[in-house]
Amino acid sequence: MRCPFCAHDDSQVKDSRPAEDGGAIRRRRQCSSCGARFTTFERTQLREVTVVKSGDHREAFDRSKIEQSVALACRKRGVTQDQIDQLVSGIQRQVETTGESEIPSSRIGELVMAGLSLIDSASPASIATSARRRTSRSSPAPCRMRPRTVGRTIEQCPSGPT
Repeated sequence: MRCPFCAHDDSQVKDSRPAEDGGAIRRRRQCSSCGARFTTFERTQLREVTVVKSGDHREAFDRSKIEQSVALACRKRGVTQDQIDQLVSGIQRQVETTGESEIPSSRIGELVMAGLSLIDSASPASIATSARRRTSRSSPAPCRMRPRTVGRTIEQCPSGPT
């Protein structure tokens, strides 16, 4: 395993134990070159899953994206990292056991929302709000100025954002 600090290719496993209810193995490693310690996780991957996004854009399923979104939704909510890890592992298992090689991103979103509602009732609302903000930023902002009459012409919204 390559050291994340000095990029040396050799490291020794100092400690190994099960994590995430036996769904992963947590390993503490030490670099033989610089002596730095770091943690790695070994997880079972059942199959390669491709996520189909809007506009038919495709990308490989990435567990860390779900983990970041869930952590963001649960921040300041009293949800432990262990609960987040269990939720993300459950979602990953569901995605990989569907038997399909492609899954729509909307289906993953549904799984995340369902899982969040079991952990914390306010977290799904937090994710939905941030998702709405992201989509509204990508579309042009509506003009909030009313047309007004100046002389005999009507001024419309300027072309730039208001």
